[in-house]
This record gives sequence, structure tokens and C-alpha cells, in this order.
Amino acid sequence: MTGMDAALGDGGEPQRDDYQVVARRFRPQTFNDLVGQDEVLRSLRSALEQGRVPHSFVFSGSRGVGKTTSARILARCLNCDEGPTPDPCGVCDSCVSILAGSNPDVIEVDAASNNGVDDVRRLRESVSFATMQSRYRVVILDEAHMM
Repeated sequence: MTGMDAALGDGGEPQRDDYQVVARRFRPQTFNDLVGQDEVLRSLRSALEQGRVPHSFVFSGSRGVGKTTSARILARCLNCDEGPTPDPCGVCDSCVSILAGSNPDVIEVDAASNNGVDDVRRLRESVSFATMQSRYRVVILDEAHMM
């Protein structure tokens, strides 16, 4: 049996249950794992430790520097059962659901493809309600310049 045969299911179709893009598989899970963002990390950690978290953040930079990854880690820091903390536990229900992308209070919007008037109205309506299971509602607008 070759490596290709092992990846095929019973009907000859490739199995997709275990597949995950390499960038997501090795994506940093904590601020300690991020590389090359020392100034940003220092200010984020300081804000979380002092309990002085602003209502919004703007992460900017060229492609691949960790903007969305930083936003996801920040969402976990804010909503961790031990937090807000600069070091989320990674095992509480909130941390696990944010990592899995199933937390209803952490919304990630691809603004490049969801930039219509109806999309913006839907987003505005969703943030006006109280959170369902987390301390904070976090909206990550990926490619916000396209909105």
C-alpha cells in the first residue's frame, strides 16, 4: 500500500477528517509562541496585566506577520476563565471553543468578501446583543480595508 492509498477512504475518495492547512497546524497559540513582534507583545501584555484593555485594536502590517493570529490569541486572553490574562490556559471551555472556531462570541469576518451593505448591517446587529458564553465579544475584521 502506498502513501496515496492510505489517504483514500473506502470509496476511493480522499479523507478530509484529519487534514489541516500547514499554516493553521503550526499557528502560534500564545503570545510566547509569536516571533518578531516584541513591541506589540509588550504593549498587549501590559494592557492585559493592568486590566486597561482598550475597546479596539488595529493590527496592521504586511502579509504574513501575524495580525490575525495575534487577534485570535488576544480573543483567548480576554475570554479565558482565568482572565483577562496575558497567558490563556488553553483548556477551559472558552479557550477550547475559540481555538476550534466555534465560540459564538468571537466572530471572524473576511471583509474582502463580506463588504456589502447587508453584511455590515448584519454585523452591526450581531454586536448589539449581550454575549452568549464569553466575557467579551470579539470581532476580527480580516482585510478590513476592503470593507
